[in-house]
Amino acid sequence: MFEQKRLVFWYAVSPVHMGAGTAVGGLIDNPIQREVHTGHPVFAGSGLKGALREAAERRWESEDVQVIFGPDSGSASDHAGALAVSDAQIVAFPVRALKEAFVHVTSPACLARLKRLAQMADVPTNWKVPAAPAEGKAKLLNPALMSGDRLVLEAFAYEAEEEDDDLKAAAEWLAENVLPSEAEHKDFADRLCRNLVLLRDEDFNHFVRFGSVVEPHVRIDNETGTADDGGLFYTENLPPETVMTSLLMATRGRKSGVSMPADAVMKKAAALLDGQLMQVGGDATTGRGLVITRALAA
Repeated sequence: MFEQKRLVFWYAVSPVHMGAGTAVGGLIDNPIQREVHTGHPVFAGSGLKGALREAAERRWESEDVQVIFGPDSGSASDHAGALAVSDAQIVAFPVRALKEAFVHVTSPACLARLKRLAQMADVPTNWKVPAAPAEGKAKLLNPALMSGDRLVLEAFAYEAEEEDDDLKAAAEWLAENVLPSEAEHKDFADRLCRNLVLLRDEDFNHFVRFGSVVEPHVRIDNETGTADDGGLFYTENLPPETVMTSLLMATRGRKSGVSMPADAVMKKAAALLDGQLMQVGGDATTGRGLVITRALAA
């Protein structure tokens, strides 16, 4: 049983490719991970834990790494690790808007799942999940996003529904908690608060399904220096400014002869994570997978 929990936010500052392994049909050769039941992007907890372990191996003593993350892969194991990371779920997704560079869109289902995770980690939330807007409408906080009487996102236009105090409270909480408090993050926190848009779950699902970054790549023949025959392939990435969330969970260290209580495990892991720039997923050598992290205590 896990004795300590933290709510963690993962804020993308570059495209992120947490790969699904193989293509599952269509034109994308390297798709991102998605939940089966929602189609929403997801970061597998195993991949996040692997990124954390890599960071720990650069900064900690070997014994602490073994206690908290478990023995090295392939070695004999007499104990399990003391840390777990849940799959990261999507909170808000950046979408191109006619007014402003972009907005963050979310949905009642995303906010309800976030609130549930926050409650599991005993993180206080002072907001209620706002009700979904009517079909063809959106709830927004910034009137400047409107073009005439419509909010234009990509190729879609929505009517504005009345101002929603629940959405405002949720936006303010997100702006306060998603990103670290340093000055370089303030503009993005302000944008998240000011330009948060609530869509119906159905409309949100469309944007996260078809609004990802799909990049063509060409495999180069090392002998000729030209494109290899059949070397064209397409890779999918989550766009920068995407907001994801997960749980960090800890129990006591299980390694024989080493005493490390759960609160000490969590303290070390949270310090490794909170306010850091980390790399998750694939294509690290091309600058993909950069995320800013925030770990919230109860």
